[in-house]
Parts: sequence; structure tokens; C-alpha cells
Amino acid sequence: MARAYASIILKAPVETVWSLVRDFNSLPKWAPAIAKSKIEGGLDSDVVGCVRSFHTHDGTHIRERLLMLDDARYCFTYNFEKPAFPVKNYIATLRLYPVTHTDQTFAEWEATFDEAPGDEGKYEKIVSKDVFTGNLKSLAAIIAKTKPQKPEGAVRWKGYQPNKVWTSRVMKAPVADVWGVMRDFAGMGAWHEDITKMHMLKKARPDKVSGIRDFYFGEGHLNEELLHLCDITRSFSYRITKCEIPWINYVSGPRLWPVTVDNSTFGVWTGDWDASPQDDLVLIPRTEQNVYQRAFATVEKNLRRT
Repeated sequence: MARAYASIILKAPVETVWSLVRDFNSLPKWAPAIAKSKIEGGLDSDVVGCVRSFHTHDGTHIRERLLMLDDARYCFTYNFEKPAFPVKNYIATLRLYPVTHTDQTFAEWEATFDEAPGDEGKYEKIVSKDVFTGNLKSLAAIIAKTKPQKPEGAVRWKGYQPNKVWTSRVMKAPVADVWGVMRDFAGMGAWHEDITKMHMLKKARPDKVSGIRDFYFGEGHLNEELLHLCDITRSFSYRITKCEIPWINYVSGPRLWPVTVDNSTFGVWTGDWDASPQDDLVLIPRTEQNVYQRAFATVEKNLRRT
């Protein structure tokens, strides 16, 4: 199975970008190759199951069905009803994530499909470069030129945030380099300026799931257990098993994505725990800025030095 992929940072808040791409019939407004489009049967463009029928400027006719639309997670999925290319089982998804550090947007577009024998890799490259990358660059140019405003009354998380802390940042370094640093569960003491004496208990490997790292954060002494580590999604999670801070059930972890347009990295770090509302007034901003955002910034800074 082939996988086409492209991603970019768009210089507008996620609510603004979503208002531009959410309309399943809006391709002619931001996809340069599309001449005209309509939703069949007079349906609204946010009716799941609706089919958009459109033509490219060279006369090619394509039909795509909306399979999923999610206003809470800023994404939609569709398939080919009448394909643009000789492929089968084509499923594509466009997703947006807020870049909280700059109030911009990370957009990723991917598709999986089967290519015919002899075509291996051909349409994967065409869809990645000519369709997804080309359209995302066009969208970025339109945003830069028109400077669209955030929709009035827009709510980022539609009434709920996925985690107590959900924070993100772009790092000007390739994702493989960033992951190479962050993957070491015992390595944070070497590059986070507030963390010292970090080591794995019982001489466990830092990539051993269930291993526990012991360290000091300032004057505080903590133990954290590695819960998962994934080289596919470039992510890991951990829980605190020893800490003087007044919280319980603390689970946290980062995930990284490649930004294919400029070979940089988009990172999200999330955290959840139980604590009193009064304590959270301090814990939430401190954890977001002094731990997660500082970790991303320090990794980027160290990689740019090398």
C-alpha cells in the first residue's frame, strides 16, 4: 500500500485555516488546478456522505465522497468515487493542529492507496508533491496575501480541550534529528537546563518500556516510568511515580511530526493529572512553559548549534 504525505506551517490560527478548508466544495478557492466544483444532489458541503464533483483546468473530471468531518479535531476524510489517478482503495485525510507557541497552524495531508503493478511509487510521488504540497503551498500564499480574520465567536476546542495541557511548537530541525535527541528517556538531563542527575534506575536501558528515570527538577526529586515508546509516531509517554508536587495520576508525553515543506519539526506535548483547582492555577502554566515548551526550545537550540 502506498502512502502520500505532505505538511506545512500556515501563518494563521487554526480556527481561521479551518474556516477556509472545512467547506468540502471550496477546492477552486485554494487548489490551483481545480476549475469548478459542485456538491451533487444539492446537499450542503458538511453533510457526511456528500459527493463533490469537480473538474481540473485540463478537463479531468473527479468525484470524491466525504467520509468523515470533525469540527472538534479539525479534520476530514474522503475517498475517490471517480479517481483522478489509476489507483484503488484511495482514502485521504486533511488534518489541522494549532501551533500554540505562535498561534499558527500545522496542516498535514495524507492518503493511502493501492498502485497497479509497475506503478509502485509513481502516484505516491505525484500525490505528495503535485497535489498535496502544491495545494498546501497555494493555501499558504493565499493566507499570506489576504490575511483572513479569525471567525467571530470561534471556539478552539469546541468546549473541551483534549488534555489539561496541550501545547505545541515548531522546531527548525529535521524530525529525525529531534527524535534522535528526545527518544532517549534518560537524556533530558543533558539538554534541559532545569533537570539534573537524570539516570535510569536498576541500570535499565532508556528505551525499555516500564523503565524508570530518576532525576531532580530544580530542588524537586522525581521518578517517572516509561509507558510507551513508538518510533512510528515518534512519541512516548510516561507517568510520575515519585514527586513532592501536589498532583496525582500524572501522565504526559510528546509526539513529533515532519514538516515536509521546509524539513522542520512540529511537536505536541500533552499532560494530564489530578490536582486541586487552586494548585492547577500554578501547575498548568508552569508545566506548559517551564517543562514542555522549554524542552522543545532547548532541543532546537542545541541542534542548531551542531
